[in-house]
Amino acid sequence: MINEKMYALGANRSCIRELFEYGSQRAAVVGRENVFDYSLGNPSIPAPAGVNEAIHAVLNEMDSLAVHGYTSAPGDLGLRQAVAADLNERYDAGVRPQDLFVGCGAAPELVSVIRALAVENAEFIAVAPFFPEYRPFVESSGGKLVVVPADIPAFQIDMTALENAITANTQAIILNSPNNPAGTVYTAETLQKLARLLDRKSAEVGHTIYIISDEPYRELVYGGITAPWIPGIYDNTVVCYSWSKSLSLPGERIGYVYVPKQCADHDALYAAVAGAARSIGHVCAPSLLQKVIARCVQLRPDLQAYDENRRLLSESLASYGYEMAKPDGAFYLFVKAPDGSSAAFSEKAKQHDLLLVPGDDFGCPEYFRICYCVSRDLIERSLPIFEKLIKE
Repeated sequence: MINEKMYALGANRSCIRELFEYGSQRAAVVGRENVFDYSLGNPSIPAPAGVNEAIHAVLNEMDSLAVHGYTSAPGDLGLRQAVAADLNERYDAGVRPQDLFVGCGAAPELVSVIRALAVENAEFIAVAPFFPEYRPFVESSGGKLVVVPADIPAFQIDMTALENAITANTQAIILNSPNNPAGTVYTAETLQKLARLLDRKSAEVGHTIYIISDEPYRELVYGGITAPWIPGIYDNTVVCYSWSKSLSLPGERIGYVYVPKQCADHDALYAAVAGAARSIGHVCAPSLLQKVIARCVQLRPDLQAYDENRRLLSESLASYGYEMAKPDGAFYLFVKAPDGSSAAFSEKAKQHDLLLVPGDDFGCPEYFRICYCVSRDLIERSLPIFEKLIKE
């Protein structure tokens, strides 16, 4: 006998991964240089030099048993102290090491927080467009994902639609800013309105409604934009962070959960996050990476290449007549399909080996996602195809 829910998750793969696999197959036929693959958010700028330097230093300077042995489940104290100091310097946040739980990247951290809050009949709200994996994260935890339609064309939050979606079973709102797939950043004004709404609705339903803030793109912002520190706006915010994108380390799986001391039921919530992590097999995050990151928490990405790609693509597509969300962060463009169906448009693009992710699974079927963490040469050679498609 096989668990049908788990079978469905394994048999129905992510549309992003499917498109990436298709690109690999086409590359074997027509050559990698002839496949214009905008599918996968895999960083294309190298990790800062300080990361490799830290790896060598840890291996050369520290005892091998200490480097490769277990750490405590919440994470190496030195790393948690370094993260707390960095956040406090940047945001005057009052972070304590005991508020941090180090995990294997943002995905299992999100699962742990969701499971920690997944009481009977729990509902979790996602604001479209949203990362498709939120659905299996919530549903496999026994919860229900409720989707608030996208606020088009601003791609902020439709507060009226959100208020209508909140019920007595609502446990949390999952936010992702800078956003995957839209590349937009929620403004301080948006977040302040959200905080006031959640304070009011929490009082009405008789329990705290949390924000789960999914923040792997926090440092990827452009043009003088900053991503607001959400716990400074709404006390009951739990942060899930990853160094995958900021330090170009997606395969190393390292990040943290931050449960602010001002969060309602802080001690119980932190313990529940730890217990949920334990339930999905967490022992500790990779010890070597914990010791490396402790030396690298103040490193920031060099965004010049991403910014150049962002401007080249967005300005070129706009000149052809495409409409898109304002790309202030992350490394995505979210573009309106000229024929109204991103699935149909993406299929047309595939005929030219141009791989674009349709927005259906993101909750916006009329938009497609372009991931621009690719080479400038690939972008330049693909632009005539975009122009041809919209003319057709």
